[in-house]
Amino acid sequence: MFFIISKITAFLLSPLTLICVTFLCGIMIKNAKRSRKYFISAFVFFMFFTNSAIIDELTRWWEEPMTTLDNGQTYDFGVVLGGGMVNVDTDNDRLIFRDNTDRLMQAMLLYQQGKVKKVIIAGGSGSLVYKDVIESKLIKRYWLEIGLPESDIIIDSTSHNTHENAVNCVSIINKSCKQAHILLITSALHMKRATACFINEDQCVTRYSVGKITGKRRTDIGYYLIPETEAITRWENYIHEVLGYFSYALMGYI
Repeated sequence: MFFIISKITAFLLSPLTLICVTFLCGIMIKNAKRSRKYFISAFVFFMFFTNSAIIDELTRWWEEPMTTLDNGQTYDFGVVLGGGMVNVDTDNDRLIFRDNTDRLMQAMLLYQQGKVKKVIIAGGSGSLVYKDVIESKLIKRYWLEIGLPESDIIIDSTSHNTHENAVNCVSIINKSCKQAHILLITSALHMKRATACFINEDQCVTRYSVGKITGKRRTDIGYYLIPETEAITRWENYIHEVLGYFSYALMGYI
């Protein structure tokens, strides 16, 4: 139920939903004065949510810093949290890699460098519609195809959110080793919530942030004035993380 509610809430709080609803109200309302106010509001919302400078600054504040491993430490498990990394073209039986694949690529590199001994891929279906598309199984299939040994790949295929990722992964780890060294691999934007979930399960982890969105602050005038529709997507990701963090706090997941 929490999974379904979170998906519905994310849709309702989407900037695109707000812009479209406000614009449609302007079309449907017959009173000219009120209609004009809605059109103006829709324009203001559009300019605000397509401003990259605003959302980049908020994202920069929420993201965890990128991590380097220079202490010679090796980890028993590298835990890769799923979400938007891979899908499958069933007609051609071909995997399709998507936005968050930096988690996957960095985990592969860390394994090849010997910094993690085994990799746990956490993630079941993240969709209300395509419930049979299990991301962790698809990633395992890919890794096996490129030659990684099956004995070093562990999957959690039943979790639907970060809380369940943590619960299931900690259960897997505890069955194997009570004092394991864990490297948590997820995006910089997601790391704050993910770390809190593992701590709530009494599992210490070392953070390895990947997929950082923001870079150095820009000073060109176009960055501050020219709308970018891509900024709306970044707003949706930011709202998803912040809302998720405080929702988890209310639910006792962190």
